[in-house]
Amino acid sequence: MAPSETAPRILCIGIPVRDLTFRVEAMPARGSKANATHLAEICGGNALNAAIAMARLGGRVSFAGPMGDTRETSSGFILERMAVEGIDTSHIVHMPDVTTPVSAIIIDATGERTLTIYRDPALWTVKLADADALLADCQAVLVESRCASFCVDLCTEARRRGIPVIGGVDRAMSLQDGLLTAASHLLFASEQVQETAGIADDGEALMRLSRLTPAFLAATRGPRGTIWLNETGGLEETPAFPVEAVDTLGAGDVFHGAFTLRLVEGSGMREALRFAAAAAALKCTRHGGGPAAPQRIEVEELLRKGL
Repeated sequence: MAPSETAPRILCIGIPVRDLTFRVEAMPARGSKANATHLAEICGGNALNAAIAMARLGGRVSFAGPMGDTRETSSGFILERMAVEGIDTSHIVHMPDVTTPVSAIIIDATGERTLTIYRDPALWTVKLADADALLADCQAVLVESRCASFCVDLCTEARRRGIPVIGGVDRAMSLQDGLLTAASHLLFASEQVQETAGIADDGEALMRLSRLTPAFLAATRGPRGTIWLNETGGLEETPAFPVEAVDTLGAGDVFHGAFTLRLVEGSGMREALRFAAAAAALKCTRHGGGPAAPQRIEVEELLRKGL
């Protein structure tokens, strides 16, 4: 759906990736070979997947972050796909002689994925545009946790201006990570919240982290739903929508994007989490990462049907 002029504008900060996806019946053993049943080339990266999801759901989305040299095939491919989705790319920084990330992703018959990715170390030396340019008419910022090194100051300024900052966390964070205190909302995956807190239990890990950050904290757990801390510090759970998953690639990112959009549209936490769960569930029923994100009408229909 095309966003209206009054739709919330959300700034996504991340590092786009060109994904090559291979479907196989079973994951090949180490040192062996396997024939893929399908090959697809898609654009990806945590924040870009979330950006596509928000654009599909009716948000106005801008993207900031580093990409490789404009002469690269990967850069051109990703920019074309972002244009199709209606994402503003004017704040992307192209870095001469730097490589845009590329990943190889293997997806088995259960929908689970295994991937390897190359990210040029020079990408982390990027200098984003100034805060006034990036935050103008901005209702929220969504950021990949791995990008904290070049955007914590911007996130801190966004919070000073009263703009929520949502951090999508898909790897363990240092307890000294500036995003722990710069973000207003941190959305972990189960494994990463446990690794970050050093506790092998999602709920206890969230409670430990709540002593280190004022942010809203949640952890997604795939088909087991989402566990989160409410305003009184109590644990609550939002169930997942039962679906037959064929591809989990990008599901967490779609969840982050849908949550962010619904939050800035004015919903409460429970409604935003349920909306995000529905969007992520629908993504899992089709192949592809962010480009398999659902349209708004599909999410609303699933919410009407209920669990």
